Amino acid sequence: MHEMALAQGILEIVLKTAVEQRASKVTSIKLLIGQMIQVEPECLTFGFEALAMGTVAEGAQVTIEITPLIGQCNSCGEQFTVEKYCFICPLCNSTSIVVVSGRELAVDYLEVE
Repeated sequence: MHEMALAQGILEIVLKTAVEQRASKVTSIKLLIGQMIQVEPECLTFGFEALAMGTVAEGAQVTIEITPLIGQCNSCGEQFTVEKYCFICPLCNSTSIVVVSGRELAVDYLEVE
C-alpha cells in the first residue's frame, strides 16, 4: 500500500508549509495526483488523516483531483488522452509519445489559519 508512504510525504510538506506560514491550523488541502500514480483516493485520505492526528493538519479537509493521462505525439504533434496505457497516436499511429500530464503528485494549495 504505497498510499501510506505518499501520505507521509504529503504530511511532511503540509507541516513544513504550516511552520513557514506560522499557521496554527491547516483547514484544507488540495492535491493533484496523476492517473499514472495509481492511487486509491480513499486509502490516501485515510492514511493522511491517521498520520495527521495530533498535528496542525488534524481534521483538514483533503480534496484530491486526479489529472488525466495525456500524451503528445512526437511525429505529428497530436495531443490525446491515453486510454488503457496504449501509447499510440490515434492520428498517425506513431509510438513516439511524450507524457504531457498524468504523472503529477503535488500539493496544489493549503488553507490555513
